[in-house]
Amino acid sequence: MNYLAHILLSGDNPEIIIGNFMADSIKGKQYKIYPEQVQIGVLLHRHIDTFTDNHHIVRQSTKRLHKKYSHYSGVIVDIFYDHFLAKNWYDYSNIPLPLYCDNFYNYLNEFHDLLPLKVQKFIPYMISDNWLLNYASMDGIQEVLQGMNKRTRYQSKMNLAINDLSYYYHDFESEFKLFFKDLFFYSKNELKILSSQATN
Repeated sequence: MNYLAHILLSGDNPEIIIGNFMADSIKGKQYKIYPEQVQIGVLLHRHIDTFTDNHHIVRQSTKRLHKKYSHYSGVIVDIFYDHFLAKNWYDYSNIPLPLYCDNFYNYLNEFHDLLPLKVQKFIPYMISDNWLLNYASMDGIQEVLQGMNKRTRYQSKMNLAINDLSYYYHDFESEFKLFFKDLFFYSKNELKILSSQATN
């Protein structure tokens, strides 16, 4: 899953949210240098990724793209799924998406010193361009895919995947909704387990 989903699935604790958000930049056991709640966020992120990568519905989505985009298909599906999360936001949260995004950006500023340097460098762009809110629109997703293609030195051709999203839009959206129902309950349970282990 991409940023928006990871943030939502972290619950209400700002430190857990921050840990989940920055987890991709923390390797191996490096997470143990952070405060306990941040550690929970990192571990939750890893569990979510494992669950996602092995889910049959996600594999169905990625298979549709694999011939064109090879190993980048999983990254593309993550972005597509965040689009559908943003689009259907009120099915999963009572907080309006613009307010939810602003609250998260405030957490980034509050915990700025905890963030790995790699993350600190892109935060100003994330906030100024409002990446999370832009997931809700096709134009926003196109920008994300173009940025990802640039990061792969134009090798991935991910910018072209907006055409696949348009063509298979209802298939991807149906798959997202089925998958996210499973992921939502899984994450909620994992968060309880991790929090319980931390207090023992």
